[in-house]
Order: sequence, then structure tokens, then C-alpha cells
Amino acid sequence: MRTANMSVPDAVRETITRNRSIYDCMKMDVINYTALAIKIQPDIERQVGNPVNLNTIVVAIKRYADSFAEKDEIKSESVLKNARLSLTDGILDIKFSTSDMDKKQAASILDKFDEYDSDYEFFRMADSTFRILTEDLADIRKIFAGFPSAKNFFSTGLAKIKIRIPQDQNRSDTVSYVAEILHNNGIELQNAFFSQDDIILVLHEEDASKAYEILRAEISR
Repeated sequence: MRTANMSVPDAVRETITRNRSIYDCMKMDVINYTALAIKIQPDIERQVGNPVNLNTIVVAIKRYADSFAEKDEIKSESVLKNARLSLTDGILDIKFSTSDMDKKQAASILDKFDEYDSDYEFFRMADSTFRILTEDLADIRKIFAGFPSAKNFFSTGLAKIKIRIPQDQNRSDTVSYVAEILHNNGIELQNAFFSQDDIILVLHEEDASKAYEILRAEISR
């Protein structure tokens, strides 16, 4: 997921990639684009941050579907060519919203994070929620101890794989490509986030090592 103000094509790719059944139907060319556009329109508008014309979504779906055929033609060269990977286990996924705390409290929390984990990932979502991926440390949990619903903020038992693609390579379909490779090997992504320079995959910790080796082999292919 990305922050607000995504483009419609990016929002469509992300929404379809996160829904495995839709993704598989699209790859098999057994899906009605208009019906799909109606189904995902609310999610697209949340990610874009504005109302989106239905026909615009249909066009974006059609272009994304066309990209599958293009990838089949060039699959001899890996999308992950020259990518760099890093794996971190023991990850805590923290999710909270503007209804849980005010802006001043949120800013104070981010200041404290730098004291304990300088490598955390922060994302502000289109629905006014915040996501933080960080090392699962007691000190990190204490930061949220004063909030009554803090126990509902945390998802544990996770790992992250960070993928850095060279700037001169096309990165638009990397997540769908990676999701398909891992799915074919029995591994499902829990989430995917985009930063300015990296793609961050979130997986169950027990799947992380296998996923890392699969992706590393893909880079070397």
C-alpha cells in the first residue's frame, strides 16, 4: 500500500495485486472489466483521495491486463534483475488512526522511534490511518502503553523483505511479479508498501527465509 494521492493506474495495480482471486482471474482473462471496476471503485477512490470516473478505472484495468501479455513476452529477463534485497525478522506492524491520538501525540511518537530503531518504516494511508514497521522491542511497545486500545495496534510474528530496484529499471509491476512468484511457491504476502526508493514486503516470519532465497535466485537468473 501507498500513501494518499496515488495515481489511478497505481491504485488499480495495488488493489488487484492484494486480491489473489481477482489477480488470478485477470491473468486467465476470465473477468469482466466493468464489473470489476464497479467492485473496486470505492477502494480506488480511497487510495487516490478523490472521486474517480468509472471509465477511468476500466481503462486502467485494461492496461494492467495488457501488461500480463507484455511480461510473458519478456519473461526471459527477470523484473528483479540487479535488485538488492534485505531481510529483517522480528518485525512489529503497528497500525493506528487519527481517532486513536491527535497530531501532536503522533509527532511525539515518531520522535521517540528514532531513539530505538532508526530503520523503521512509516506510511500514512489514504483512510487517515498510520502504519509503522519496526523491530519488535519492549521499548517500542512502551511508547504506546498510555493508549487504552494499544493492544489492538500490534501485529506480530512478521518479517520484512526490502527490495531496491535501480532507478533506470521499470518498477511499476514489481509487486505483482513478486506476489506471483511467491504464490506459486506456497507463500502469500501479508502486505506490501511502497516508499520513494524501496518496495517493502511483509510476510509471516516462518515464510521469510524461503521467500528471500526464492527472490535472490530470481535476481541471479
